[in-house]
Amino acid sequence: MAGLLLHAYELGDMINGSAEVADYLYWKAVVDRDDEVRALIKRFDKAKELYAECERFGRFHPDFNDAKDKVKAIERELDDMECVSRFKAAEREVDQLLFTVSQSIAGAVSETIKVPGNEPAGGGGCGAGGSCSCGSGGCG
Repeated sequence: MAGLLLHAYELGDMINGSAEVADYLYWKAVVDRDDEVRALIKRFDKAKELYAECERFGRFHPDFNDAKDKVKAIERELDDMECVSRFKAAEREVDQLLFTVSQSIAGAVSETIKVPGNEPAGGGGCGAGGSCSCGSGGCG
């Protein structure tokens, strides 16, 4: 077991040394230092609080649509910033790298082992309503 853990730490070090992680860390630092991003995030958090309050009553709350629109508008503003969009792209690349590694490890153990899907909600796989042919009867 100790040898297996040692290899896991080595694999973690290799992943941390990858170009994907370096790119992610670079853009994370850029986003963290950007005053405009920080100000937008504060506005976004306040807008989300208001929306959450309105959401408790659903679309019947008089400010529901305005609160929802405000959250989406600020989110679009953030997404339109180059550093934020590059950060999100780098984050997706790291996520994909980690998913690929976990898939490779699972495949090396067994072809029938269940690996969590990397799809957005509603994608295929066990528990998500897809047909992964796992034989559990729970997939469509």
